[in-house]
Amino acid sequence: MRRLITFALIFYSVLSHGASWQISYPRPLSDSDLRTAYPVKLLSLALEQTGVNYRLIPSDKILLQGKALKELAANREVNVVWSGTNAQREEQLLPIRIPIFKGLIGWRLLLIRDDMSERFKYIQKSENLLKLIAVQGHDWPDTKILQANGFEVESANDYESLFAMLRKAQADFFPRSLVEVWGELANPVLSERLVLEPNIVIRYPTAMYFFVNKKSVPLANLLETGLEMAIANGKFEELFLQVHQEMFNKFNIKERRFFDMENTFLPEATPLERKELWHQP
Repeated sequence: MRRLITFALIFYSVLSHGASWQISYPRPLSDSDLRTAYPVKLLSLALEQTGVNYRLIPSDKILLQGKALKELAANREVNVVWSGTNAQREEQLLPIRIPIFKGLIGWRLLLIRDDMSERFKYIQKSENLLKLIAVQGHDWPDTKILQANGFEVESANDYESLFAMLRKAQADFFPRSLVEVWGELANPVLSERLVLEPNIVIRYPTAMYFFVNKKSVPLANLLETGLEMAIANGKFEELFLQVHQEMFNKFNIKERRFFDMENTFLPEATPLERKELWHQP
């Protein structure tokens, strides 16, 4: 709240000068990559709440997550990136500590090969699951989280190659967040010979935030103010459910076994005490 009051002075000063904000973000990897859609809608919602003039534009180049974060830190190419948080990222960049997926980025369903379904039926304990090999992005925070919980993890830099690694039996499963997996299953290029394991959920506390450059304090304040306004008036939750309600319907929570893991990399400043920021099924 103190930060919001402080920003009010900046906010009205910006409005009085008729400033226009041009905000660039990493463009999707392809036309079929739907992971960008909701974060961009949420950015638009936050900016609309503040009343400023703005323009959201994708980057000229396709930037993988690691590259996008490096460009953001160097104040080039993009000025906002959304990513899973960890202490290193919060030290190098400026986080807006509002989990844009309300914590569901840490609810992981398992993509598996279509010939592996029988093997997963008999996994009842975490020690059974730990005998199998996961695949994750090389620079994703989730890779270290899984490794710290005892998983063997194969990794690669290229997003699409992770699905190919699973098809080639270089790993046994690909943990995908509850909010991402449905779009990936709908993509025939990514989901070829892959299916969703119907019973298991790996869950750990984590958050995906909007990050800006360390020096972009006015932009961070602008986005935080807009997000807080959307939370207060219910429009954040309205958009969240509008985009994800069908996903919840398909999830079948009562039929799933949760394997809860620790996240020792979660920064201390994570707002776990603010219940309204996290999805409560």
